[in-house]
Amino acid sequence: MRLLLAFIVPLGVIGVDILPQIRTVQSTAVQGKLLCNGAPYEKARLKLYEVDPLIDTLMDEALSDKNGQFLLKGNDTEWSKIDPKLNIYHNCEDEKVECWRKVEIRIPDSFVTDGPEPAKIFDIGTLNLNAKLPGETRDCLN
Repeated sequence: MRLLLAFIVPLGVIGVDILPQIRTVQSTAVQGKLLCNGAPYEKARLKLYEVDPLIDTLMDEALSDKNGQFLLKGNDTEWSKIDPKLNIYHNCEDEKVECWRKVEIRIPDSFVTDGPEPAKIFDIGTLNLNAKLPGETRDCLN
């Protein structure tokens, strides 16, 4: 038993020292253009997250510009491949309702890059926010 403990304890200590080095920095980027009633939608709230089991990690946030365009990029250090998503918060055709409409778009794994700077940008294209999109919800806290 002592021999077994003498072998296991040092491995545990070594393992604790090695584990942080196994984590890797990964990055992603997303861009697009938002419309409401055919016109550019300015000041939509955009947040780029890394999905985690308990609390998602915010990697970047911005507002769409006067042309409805946006670009977000960010990175996170994880044990496994990051799982990024873009949340879009807006009130297109819904200005009188207190809570924002929320659209969630998952970013494909092929747009995740090893390292702190993304090598590729996921382009969602032009998104018409008038449409009731699949999975759309309401968010009063964003």
